Amino acid sequence: MTNTTGRRIRLLGTALAITAAWAAPALAKEKVDLLLRHGHVLTVDPSFSVRSAVAVRDGRIVAVGGEELADRYTADRTIDLAGRTLMPGFTDTHLHPKPMAPNDIAVQSAHSVAEVQDMLRTKAAQLGPGQWITGYGWQESNLAEKRNLTRADLDAATPNNPVMLVRAGAHSAVSNSAALKIAKIDRTTPDPKSGLIEHDAAGEPNGIIRERFDLVSAFIPTPSWESMRPAYIGWLKNILSLGITSFHDASGTIDDEPVGKGGAAGTDPGASWAGANMTFRRAREIYAEMGDQLPRITMYIIYPGAERLKAFPYHTGYGDEHVRLGAIGENAVDGGFTGPTAWLLADYKGQPGFRGKGRYTDAELQEMVDTSARLGWQMGLHCIGDAAIVQTIQAYDKALNAIPDPAHPMADRRWFTDHFTIMPPDATMATMKRDSIMIAQQPNFLYNLEDRYMQVLDDWRLAHNNPLTTPVKKFGLFMAFGSDNLPVNPFVGLYAAITRKGPSGQVHGADEAIPREDAIRMYTANGAYLSWEEKTKGTIEPGKLADLIVLPFDPLTASPETILAGQVDMTFLGGKLVFQR
Repeated sequence: MTNTTGRRIRLLGTALAITAAWAAPALAKEKVDLLLRHGHVLTVDPSFSVRSAVAVRDGRIVAVGGEELADRYTADRTIDLAGRTLMPGFTDTHLHPKPMAPNDIAVQSAHSVAEVQDMLRTKAAQLGPGQWITGYGWQESNLAEKRNLTRADLDAATPNNPVMLVRAGAHSAVSNSAALKIAKIDRTTPDPKSGLIEHDAAGEPNGIIRERFDLVSAFIPTPSWESMRPAYIGWLKNILSLGITSFHDASGTIDDEPVGKGGAAGTDPGASWAGANMTFRRAREIYAEMGDQLPRITMYIIYPGAERLKAFPYHTGYGDEHVRLGAIGENAVDGGFTGPTAWLLADYKGQPGFRGKGRYTDAELQEMVDTSARLGWQMGLHCIGDAAIVQTIQAYDKALNAIPDPAHPMADRRWFTDHFTIMPPDATMATMKRDSIMIAQQPNFLYNLEDRYMQVLDDWRLAHNNPLTTPVKKFGLFMAFGSDNLPVNPFVGLYAAITRKGPSGQVHGADEAIPREDAIRMYTANGAYLSWEEKTKGTIEPGKLADLIVLPFDPLTASPETILAGQVDMTFLGGKLVFQR
């Protein structure tokens, strides 16, 4: 072997060694906590791209791509999705935690008046005479008799216990004679401000009070927070099974003890009717112990009055990725259709002269909005009827263009109307666009309240109830979705948004339906935007929280009926599996 040949061999060996030294790190796989692969991944990114694999480390997404991720990462846990859909967890922009109180019956599950009566008899035997019996969630359309519960129905089952049962939606309640007697309500009692006491043909109260059932609930003993705390935690864990990884709590308060229990005029009358509230302090206390196991909360605050709000040391945005403060909200500018007392610009169908009820004078509403704006709060007021929306937008517009917000510049205040059920005049929506006022809507209302809408709305308002296309496409308004416990189920909302169908199968305003991609975005990414969290959650992109759900069907291609009956196979919170069916 010549010197030249030997030198070449040595040089080749050196080159191979250098190449190997460089190649070794390149071939080493990066460590992650979780690798999800072989899936149909709906990223809901700006282009709504679809991938097949996601890598997660330290609670956040580190990579999104195809099966090449398996060559780049080694994981403590790898899950083969086997073609199932992976998408961001739902963000529900309007929920009321309503766990069962010790004196509650499960009236929401009843399918007949007789079944309600059986529940009452059982509870009365358990509690003994004189003890209050309560419950939330009955709905006449779910009862075989297809009518409201009445005082007489309750009296027949429980004459010796005061009873108040709140209808689903918390805009009306039925009480028995014992409860009405305690509250001193009889045929001579005048209707309260912003509420209505129903009467039977003989002029006696029939047990139903619309909106202002705090007239009765004020006499119901409030359970201790200690007795309610486990039930709240159970409720929070349960909504993970529905794919809800974040939600806006519309019952939040700054007070650890109810003030004006049952809801004063202008607040949610169901916020504290039968249990201790989940206050901001209490939520932070729970989440400090077990936040990695529970859905993330953005907490609305019911306006407590100017002086108490000024004394509260925080405002919108304060908190962390588990619990944060949101809007001043659920101070209802009008009632709802579960009453019904929603405030309309036209008469209710078949009820000449009745247009529902507003709850504030213009001056009262303006004071609340102006005070909140000066203190750095986002606004998200309840307005369902078109008249209420007009009044609310006028107040918003005045404040937005006159009062600086110390927390956000005007272009980024992200104020919104909550519900937006009956579409207001074009001029109002044009003002909303000019002021960047957004919408938090519940498309499931169309489905769940179909019977009520058909009873009380004229043809135009029926076709444009809970409108989507007109405000979003025609006026360019931003919209996010929620469910408001009617029912708590994002799949019902998705179904109604894309089909505009109620349980009857009838389509109401087909031109207000939206594409599936838009509906999914409104239930994920847009909810995060409403709370200034679009950079941390709401889509499947690197750097964001790994709040993910697995579905056994593809919501982009499945039949609408499959979506309506949809279930979640898995829910991940920060990359941790917190629910598996």
